[in-house]
Amino acid sequence: MPAKNGSAGGTRLVIVESPAKAKTIAGYLGRGYIVESSIGHIRDLPEKADDIPEKFKGAPWARLGVNVEHDFEPLYVVNPDKRSQVAKLRQLLKDADELYLATDEDREGEAIAWHLREVLKPKVPVHRMVFHEITPQAIRDAVANPRDLNLRLVDAQETRRILDRLYGYEVSPVLWKKVKPKLSAGRVQSVATRLVVERERERIAFTSAHYWDLQALFDTNKPEERPRDFTATLTLVDGKRVAQGRDFASTGQLKNADVLHLSEAAAGELAGRLQGVSFAVKSVERKPYTRKPYAPFRTTTLQQEASRKLGFSAKYTMQVAQRLYENGFITYMRTDSITLSETAIAAARSQAIKLYGREYVPDKPRVYSSKVKSAQEAHEAIRPSGEEFRTPGETGLTGDQFRLYELIWQRTVSSQMKDAIGESVTVKVSGRSSAGEDVEFSASGRTITFYGFLKAYVEGADDPSTDRDDSEKRLPNLAEGDPLSVTRLDVAGHSTKPPARYTEASLVKELEDREIGRPSTYASIIGTILDRGYVFKKGTALVPSFLAFAVVNLLEQHFGNLVDYDFTADMEKVLDDIANDRAERVPELQRFYYGSDGDEGLKEMVTDLGDIDAKEISSFPVRGSDIVLRVGRYGPYLDREGARVNVPEDMTPDELTAEKAEELFSRPTGDRELGHDPVTGHMIVAKDGRYGPYVTEVLPEPSVDEEAPKRRTKKADAPKPRTSSLFKTMSLDTITLEDALKLLSIPRVVGELEGEEVTAYNGKFGPYLKKGTDSRSLASEEALLTVTIDQAKELFAQPKPRGRRAAAAAPLRELGDDPNSKKPVVVKEGRFGPYVTDGETNASLRKGDTVEDITIERAAELLAERRERAPAPKKTTTTRKAPAKKPPAKKPAAKS
Repeated sequence: MPAKNGSAGGTRLVIVESPAKAKTIAGYLGRGYIVESSIGHIRDLPEKADDIPEKFKGAPWARLGVNVEHDFEPLYVVNPDKRSQVAKLRQLLKDADELYLATDEDREGEAIAWHLREVLKPKVPVHRMVFHEITPQAIRDAVANPRDLNLRLVDAQETRRILDRLYGYEVSPVLWKKVKPKLSAGRVQSVATRLVVERERERIAFTSAHYWDLQALFDTNKPEERPRDFTATLTLVDGKRVAQGRDFASTGQLKNADVLHLSEAAAGELAGRLQGVSFAVKSVERKPYTRKPYAPFRTTTLQQEASRKLGFSAKYTMQVAQRLYENGFITYMRTDSITLSETAIAAARSQAIKLYGREYVPDKPRVYSSKVKSAQEAHEAIRPSGEEFRTPGETGLTGDQFRLYELIWQRTVSSQMKDAIGESVTVKVSGRSSAGEDVEFSASGRTITFYGFLKAYVEGADDPSTDRDDSEKRLPNLAEGDPLSVTRLDVAGHSTKPPARYTEASLVKELEDREIGRPSTYASIIGTILDRGYVFKKGTALVPSFLAFAVVNLLEQHFGNLVDYDFTADMEKVLDDIANDRAERVPELQRFYYGSDGDEGLKEMVTDLGDIDAKEISSFPVRGSDIVLRVGRYGPYLDREGARVNVPEDMTPDELTAEKAEELFSRPTGDRELGHDPVTGHMIVAKDGRYGPYVTEVLPEPSVDEEAPKRRTKKADAPKPRTSSLFKTMSLDTITLEDALKLLSIPRVVGELEGEEVTAYNGKFGPYLKKGTDSRSLASEEALLTVTIDQAKELFAQPKPRGRRAAAAAPLRELGDDPNSKKPVVVKEGRFGPYVTDGETNASLRKGDTVEDITIERAAELLAERRERAPAPKKTTTTRKAPAKKPPAKKPAAKS
């Protein structure tokens, strides 16, 4: 039902994208307005062959939805699920005197507005209404100051849509033929996948280096000093710097021969020679420490910080931010800008003074400008809405909306506060070993004398070992020449670590730093590569699947330009040029699809696929062995001279070493003959199948009667061997013939009760007993083989549990309280595997998550995503009479 404020003085129809936004805006507009939503895009390129209009179906370009033979003209169709909404908008427009298109003020919003105008074909004046926050004043200003549609923004969005369609629809079929059916390629999606794969390649190629140094605890021998002692690390021996992690290459070799690489033995011997020697302070260097506030949030920094601090995925962050924006709590959340309006600066400064005191706010306002080259500064930074900011406690928000608003509010207020000021200190301690070696130890500290903006906000870090900006490390008050004594001297071993995998936060940062894609699309891009199975999560880390390796391998070798980082970034600049009237749509699409100046275009790339060896593309030698990993249509497997073994689904690529591959080959695979069934004489074998290990019998080949006439036999008529999955407590390498025969006896007739047969079954939801149409669960799989008719009688005598089981199994792990619901989160074993729950919401563990390793942050993310996917409660609607039809206004001149 449209939000309505009608009057006798004329009716204005305002169209926005979402129902929530419509409801909020309708509350701010006066009488005479009807506010309705388009529910997103109302038309797009056809998704399926059925969507293509009949007259175009025979055209060679129809499958693309783009006429590549005629200026790349797009074929737009109204989305099937939007037809009823379009009809509703048309009906409302009949009774309107003016039309206001109030979609978001970005390329996507401009395109939605243009499509609405093209489809609705209004005969009344049309206005483009724009705003970056949903407050009463902002909405009134937007109505009073409309503008025309910006067709350059529409052209840029349309060009992006066509580029993505051509890329996806031309390259994806290559993946179907050469890698695996139903795969997808995307202009930015494939490049993001390549980044994750390249990082995993670095981890696979990485060789760890081991090095040692000494850690000394020095005592000042001054009881009044606080602290009295401090820890320092050995840095020099006879003027030669002791090797640290930064001195080793990824191969494990030293990059610089001028450093001293201490082995464990050498470090221990040096420690022995330093026992009992005198030490003194060689130097004390003090420097002023200053830390400036962080700029207000833009889309990418909000996604990064919400990931670090709140455990939100990029997609979920944007979903929560969308609700905050639509309900008038924050400004528009898809923005590259870090600037604040004068009103917002005044609001932030006023709140900082009120909460922290005037001494925490500088005399002059802080002004921020973006360092992102391709930033579009059309909007403000993301901030609390309004001329005066509401504190989080004043909003009435709860759960994740409260937490994200609080983050935005803190960041905005702190951006207008003074610098944090302190002092950093470096102390060097010298001594001489019993062998005459001059050694030097070093320690660093930091104190904060004025916290400034840190009182309001401290930024998180991707590396948990990194010190926070508000952390302090105090050293004793030392002076050059002060004597020191050693209370402890330890040999400390270290190992270099492979580069960390991307998290959602660090991948967003990498994409933005490389200027790949638009920040507003990063959340959906990461969501896509997760949903497609190219990447899975292990904790917060993004891990590429073996399938991703095969796809990236093909793209790099045969479509190198399309996954080149610079090429993809340059395409974004082209789209910016189109939006800013510095380039035209058709020539750029022509160059991309057909090529120019000797550069190969997309069409030529996908025409000749004969030189692509599908097997080679999906084959990866395991370093240090004669084993090859191959990616098949049913998953990854290892191959050695024809012998094959499946790779566990949850194995990460960098874990597949030569040793691990040999271990997989050493496990029992294929058919393991256990012996003959003494009753039937059939061979009983144990196998490892797609759905886990099982036992089965080998039936003899049916005899053929040469005299009998040949007839075709239905597959269903052929005898089927008995099969049974192994219990969870069993394994392929230890199962015996006796165990197998017991398993093959299931389903097992237990006896008879009340004239009905009682049978024990092992179903997909667990072991149970069945009597007629009644059933009861068994406590364990082993009970299938041991339950007696008397025990069955007791079970059936008990009332059948309804809904959740009366006696729920104990949780596998307790993780802590969910930050959203404030309720304890536990891991449980369910029908379809382990899941996390806070008692209200359940969420299954994903690929890469394990019961042993899952954290409360990851569990909170899974629960938040599950709540977001939960169906909205159905609302009852009432029919309201449309206003009396007004005579149409004079038709305006058409825009070119």
